Amino acid sequence: MNSDTGKRKKTAGKRKAINRRPINRKKADKKNFKKLIAALCAVLAVSVIIAAVLIYLLVIREQSADTPAEEIELPVITESEKESEIPENLGTDVVEHIITAGNAVDEAYKSRPESHELTDENAADFAAVESCEIEAGTGKIAVTITGDGIPASDDKYYYLFALNTYDSGITAESEAIAKEYKDNTTKMTVALNYNRSNSRLYKKFVAAIKIDGKFVQVSAPEYITNPEVIAKYGSVYQQPSSKKGLLVDPNKLRGNELDDLGVKQAAYNIPIARLLGPTTSSAYPTINYTYNGKTYTFNGQVVAEYDLVFSTLTSKGICTTAILLNNYSSSYPQLIHPDARSGSTAPYYMFNGAEESGVEYMAAVGTFLAERYSDSRHGRVSNWVIANEINARKEWNYMAKTDIETYVEEYAKAFRVFYTAIKSVSSSARVYISIDQQWDRNLKNNPNYDGRDIVDVFNRNIASKGNIDWGLAQHPYNVPLTEARIWKSSKYVTHSVDTSMITMANIEVLTNYMEQEQLLNPQGEVRSILLSEQGYTSQAGEAVQAAAFAYAYYRAEANPHIDGFLLNRETDAPEEVSQGLSFGLNHAGGGHKQIYNVFKYIDTAQHAEYTEFAKSIIGISGWSEIMY
Repeated sequence: MNSDTGKRKKTAGKRKAINRRPINRKKADKKNFKKLIAALCAVLAVSVIIAAVLIYLLVIREQSADTPAEEIELPVITESEKESEIPENLGTDVVEHIITAGNAVDEAYKSRPESHELTDENAADFAAVESCEIEAGTGKIAVTITGDGIPASDDKYYYLFALNTYDSGITAESEAIAKEYKDNTTKMTVALNYNRSNSRLYKKFVAAIKIDGKFVQVSAPEYITNPEVIAKYGSVYQQPSSKKGLLVDPNKLRGNELDDLGVKQAAYNIPIARLLGPTTSSAYPTINYTYNGKTYTFNGQVVAEYDLVFSTLTSKGICTTAILLNNYSSSYPQLIHPDARSGSTAPYYMFNGAEESGVEYMAAVGTFLAERYSDSRHGRVSNWVIANEINARKEWNYMAKTDIETYVEEYAKAFRVFYTAIKSVSSSARVYISIDQQWDRNLKNNPNYDGRDIVDVFNRNIASKGNIDWGLAQHPYNVPLTEARIWKSSKYVTHSVDTSMITMANIEVLTNYMEQEQLLNPQGEVRSILLSEQGYTSQAGEAVQAAAFAYAYYRAEANPHIDGFLLNRETDAPEEVSQGLSFGLNHAGGGHKQIYNVFKYIDTAQHAEYTEFAKSIIGISGWSEIMY
């Protein structure tokens, strides 16, 4: 035992002695240095490859935006080259990641948008502003630009510009408000700045690129198409219980006649210049209204008159239509289009969307009126008609004679300002253009325009710059106006689309025309059609006048695309009577005409009793005979 123990101790001592032997430092340092060099080489190799991938990505992104595909040459690396260049110390995971990244770069390169050089032919509309909408709850505008490929330029960006209504395009002084990488679909978001001096609510937006250091516009302009997103009133339209309407007599508002007649819809004119300016009445002080950083004055006494009209109509449950008219005032010439300020004595003129001051005033007036007449306090206006019978340029919407495209462009500028102002306050409000009964006359040297042409050109204009839900207010008066017998045959009134005139005898021509796909609203529906003014004189006899109204109303009631039939007027106007146009339900000096009771009962269960007489006058045995 003792001897064994001694051996173990001796052996242990030897091991201990061996462990104490001096280390060969030179040999160890050399070995560690080799390991360090190998590790550094591996790290360097990985870094170079990663850097190459990143540079490759950047180059591809830049070249994909600005270099034709055939000018880019990709290096070809064989499998053996790949293997020979991979350091032995590189982990297999790292290698796999590098290969995956390379493949991703290759796929990105292959799927990049095709780049095109701009030419004189394709530059102006190379791209398109596909949509321009306010994002709900964000206070921002989202603009989406699309194109089949991307245009070659100095850099990889699309630039966004906000232009004024009256601007024809970007200039050397224009400043971009956003930029984003060019792609087949590119989205940019900018602040709306609602009701501020730098508001973009009425702007039109275009895309541009940089070529030789200068901005080049590559899209047509597009306006905001959904101003109703920011509205604080009118989420539900005030749907009238029938189509029966009337141009009301303000002198009879406080009586019970409107209630007795059962009026469901009413129309009332607002000459804009009459509203503006200070008042000297202490009872009705001047209204100072600030919009987009500027203050405007409204005549408190005149506004109070409209308050009375609209609040009374609203309290009676009547759906109200207001017609905005551009009457001349030397105090507010900025509302008149510069090409309409001389050469006419017409009562109303083209609104001014061609100058900054005109746009600002229209925006302020439209917003003020929509705010004031969007609830029950001052009354509610549900329908707004912008100007009167715009195809009758010479008589009712004066502007110096020009081609129809130019004329409609100027009207469309103003219409869109009012539409945007009104809808940004009252989302359910309807906004209409107005035409008369002249449809497709094709007269030589006609001082006016045909209604059909106005509808077509206006629709194309609006659709090309951002489609909106405009409506059509038409006036299907008889031809001539002094003829009450709608049913009387006329060479001007046919049931063909190229009829010269549209009256209540062939009103289906209008509604059928509006069913065309290109004329539908953004939701794919037939646009709202309002027959906002028509009347029948009693000078050939009160029975004929009453029969004409029954004929017209039954035709309107049977047509699903007509939203209202507003008769002109409650009381005869002396200036019209002198022209043979005694349109009223009442005589100017007082007293009801026969038409009064026909109007009263036409939309009730008792209608047949009050319209039976009309059949013999018209020459029919049943009302179905007049339906088309």
